[in-house]
Amino acid sequence: MRAAPSPGRAASWLRAEAARAGVQEALDRQLSPLGLRAIAALKPAPGERILDVGCGAGQTIPQLAQLVGPTGEVVGVDIAPRLLNMARQRSAGLSNVGFIEGDAQTLAFAPRSFDAVFSRFGVMAFADPTAAFHNLSGALRPGGRLAFVCWRSLAENELDSLPLRAAGLAHLVDTTPFSFADPAAIRDVLLAAGFHDIVVARHDQPVVCGGLDATISVVLSVGALGAILRGTPALRPGVEPAVREALAAREGLGSLALRAATWIVGARS
Repeated sequence: MRAAPSPGRAASWLRAEAARAGVQEALDRQLSPLGLRAIAALKPAPGERILDVGCGAGQTIPQLAQLVGPTGEVVGVDIAPRLLNMARQRSAGLSNVGFIEGDAQTLAFAPRSFDAVFSRFGVMAFADPTAAFHNLSGALRPGGRLAFVCWRSLAENELDSLPLRAAGLAHLVDTTPFSFADPAAIRDVLLAAGFHDIVVARHDQPVVCGGLDATISVVLSVGALGAILRGTPALRPGVEPAVREALAAREGLGSLALRAATWIVGARS
């Protein structure tokens, strides 16, 4: 299990967990096509055992479970108990899934017990990425596969940059979600952790989470702007009208799709 966080960090985790739970349906609609692209890169096969790192509310769990079939297994790991409870609920009735609450960087996984490791935006916040991926490499069987999707730079991602510009709060952004923006850094981390055959592929895709109200709820709750507003909620009334206006203008052009700029990363242990 993970070590107890500091009181301040624990409070931040709880706020983030509650925010994600509150907009999960719209957020899943937004992120699902990006996760499916990484699943396609992983190429799960029937009978395989797959670890889903940072599985959150678990949309990817049944997607993976269908591909490994009844003779395979998918194990989701996350530090957020509320989101894990949602994941368990949406996987109810599936006999080939399981869940672990904890930090994948330090959890003592059984050595060489998985065929593949997958993550949809669950690997960017490791305190020590090299140590985390070394731990995950040890959980993979020889020749086991890794595939994940992560964000490129903030400037490339309209999902975050457009609301931030409208709110005028770009100077307050936490860059942790974009910590893997540099593909060379990804390769260095994975090589140091014992992976090889590393592929870092650019993937751009317009994504939607619903209409204007759903999009407003998502960007004010999660993502780069949401993180700022969770920490300083008094800012929200002042920025919401400007964010709404910016998104309404995009909707007026015929679509509220915003560009997601990601890396699809693959490797072998």
